[in-house]
Amino acid sequence: MLTIGEKAPDFALPNQDGQIVHLSDFRGKKVVIFAFPKANTTGCNAQACGFRDDMEEFRTNNAVVLGLSCDWQATLKEWQTSKNLPYDLLSDPKHVMVEQWGAWGIPVFGLVKVPMINRSYWVIDENGVLIDQQINVLPGTSVRKALESVSKTIAPTGD
Repeated sequence: MLTIGEKAPDFALPNQDGQIVHLSDFRGKKVVIFAFPKANTTGCNAQACGFRDDMEEFRTNNAVVLGLSCDWQATLKEWQTSKNLPYDLLSDPKHVMVEQWGAWGIPVFGLVKVPMINRSYWVIDENGVLIDQQINVLPGTSVRKALESVSKTIAPTGD
């Protein structure tokens, strides 16, 4: 799991169109990454469409949004088109990034983990530093909390 206040690790993942996306591509902007278990399911539709519906507020706060799942690119492309999602959806079918970022496996009774993405979000600042995260979050809560994080402004320090 990542630690707030540390540099977020860069990644190279294909989006729904097969283009490779890196976290470092967005230096100078805040980045919200939300992880979802499976495209075009009830909770994932609510989460993705919530980010879509609040997209203008994210843009106003100098933030980009990226979705992340283990679904294949073709599935993500179809879902993006059907739900009119205005952001990239990243494909991590070997769950490399979600493991590194602490969102692989849903705990059941504290004994075992179901092998799938644990719905989560991360907020990275303009310099690539992790400023907020939550692993295991409800669909609507992830949108609201991520928006709260990108809306926070740090007051300049005086000399």
